[in-house]
Amino acid sequence: MQITNRIHFRNLRGDIFGGVTAAVIALPMALAFGVASGAGAIAGLWGAVIIGFFAALFGGTPTLISEPTGPMTVVMTAIVTKMIAHNPEHGLAMSFTTVVLAGIFQIIFGLLKLGKYVTLMPYTVISGFMSGVGLILIILQLGPFLGHVNPKGGVIEALKALPSFVTTLSPTETVLGLLTMAILYLVPSKLKKFVPSQLIALIAGTLITIFFLSEANIRIIGKIPTGLPQLHFPVFFLDQINEMLMDGLVLGMLGCIDALLTSVIADSLTQTHHDSDKELIGQGIGNLVSGLCGGLPGAGATMGTVVNIQAGGRTALSGLSRAFILLIVVLWAAPLTKNIPLAVLAGIALKVGIDIIDWKFLKRAHRLSVKAAVIMYGVMLLTVFYDLITAVGIGVCMANILTIQHLADIQSDLVKAIDTADDKTLLCDTSRRLMEKANRRIMLLDLSGPMSFGAAKAITQRQAILDNYDALIIDLKGVPLLGVTATLAIEKMIDEAAKKSIEIYIVGANIKIKERLQKFDIFQRVPLQNRFDNRVAALHLAVAKLKGETLKEINE
Repeated sequence: MQITNRIHFRNLRGDIFGGVTAAVIALPMALAFGVASGAGAIAGLWGAVIIGFFAALFGGTPTLISEPTGPMTVVMTAIVTKMIAHNPEHGLAMSFTTVVLAGIFQIIFGLLKLGKYVTLMPYTVISGFMSGVGLILIILQLGPFLGHVNPKGGVIEALKALPSFVTTLSPTETVLGLLTMAILYLVPSKLKKFVPSQLIALIAGTLITIFFLSEANIRIIGKIPTGLPQLHFPVFFLDQINEMLMDGLVLGMLGCIDALLTSVIADSLTQTHHDSDKELIGQGIGNLVSGLCGGLPGAGATMGTVVNIQAGGRTALSGLSRAFILLIVVLWAAPLTKNIPLAVLAGIALKVGIDIIDWKFLKRAHRLSVKAAVIMYGVMLLTVFYDLITAVGIGVCMANILTIQHLADIQSDLVKAIDTADDKTLLCDTSRRLMEKANRRIMLLDLSGPMSFGAAKAITQRQAILDNYDALIIDLKGVPLLGVTATLAIEKMIDEAAKKSIEIYIVGANIKIKERLQKFDIFQRVPLQNRFDNRVAALHLAVAKLKGETLKEINE
């Protein structure tokens, strides 16, 4: 596997073709996400240009195409709605400041080298979160799809208004939306290889509006400003600073997850290996500059990345050429987009929402595991109806608790108290013979596998039956890792055995385990002659002492 993001010109044709193809796909998506977010179509375009350029230049995944994505747009939509409601005059500027904060958080994550930990999240949580984001995008696009403007208040208010939207829908705009969806689903795969279905839908819907529906009072994008973006200096208000920081953290974390999951897909397609920390820094720089220039937040986009790779893109030059092509569109061709119907963009965004939902896992989650299904559906509903970060936090906590419980059960099963010769753990004939001679006066505490706090309870439970024995053998030969809590449980058991004048033996501790036992002063409580490398030697001495015989007599 190769780690690289160097820009070279050995694959110039492939990189340029990949960039052109990705740009063609990015244009309708950027317009749709810009309008959907409430920040305007131009915000989507500048987000696509700026994030795509800086993430390609400074990122750690050569073929990654970065731009506004569905999940990032959903969060940005909520931020814009909330900020404008709180402060109509400066709300939009505060929203872009939040994008800047998201970029700063991502840069910090990269500098702290947290990239490899970002995607260590249970799939049930990721699936529920992404499906929830898809549902939010669908709900928020139903109004524009039916020819209405969504009320302020987000998902809940949009759902409340849906009955009235349906009864008072605009037939012409709804037909345009349905036509868009039909094109997106019905365009043959062979044609999609040459022209993206989103672009076909965009052009078809616009031409129909211009030539056949010019008198139908259809809502359109309107004039998009040309020229370089206006600089948006960060705007803060003390009463909302905590909220802005939290929203920036949510955006930053979501962008990290979105980008790195797409980087993994890019790795599998190109047989390379991305640099996670460098990628987070590149994404952070892109979002920081995008926020300063009034652009939407973005992340690695799966569709654009896959298309780029399939078209021949192999280095960051493909991402840079894509950004340059979009820049030309923004600077000189933006007026051509003014007649695009909002219903067409709603149809494109609606299809994105449908695609984001994890239908495959939704269909089989309940068959795989009831607990997994509960977590997944719980995260999905919390994402839609409450809060994104709360949904992920609760989902991760629930998944971790269940995982810890499962691991604790496994570790408990690996703590065995043996006092008879017929135990299956005794694989050696000599061990069985010696245990038989001991006549249940020796407890052999057999530990195997990593011993953490999950095993501590099982060890403590075995301590309660020490009164029944005259010798305790603790076999650690199969233990590669000994946690603090489990070590304390062993220490407590040895102290209890010493109080009861029970002879104590330790077997098979490796170097790391010995160091841990020495740190807890456990070795000092066990005589040197009672420490062994193998179980049979310990059993020999223990049985000899119990019987008052010599080792030679025991072996006879």
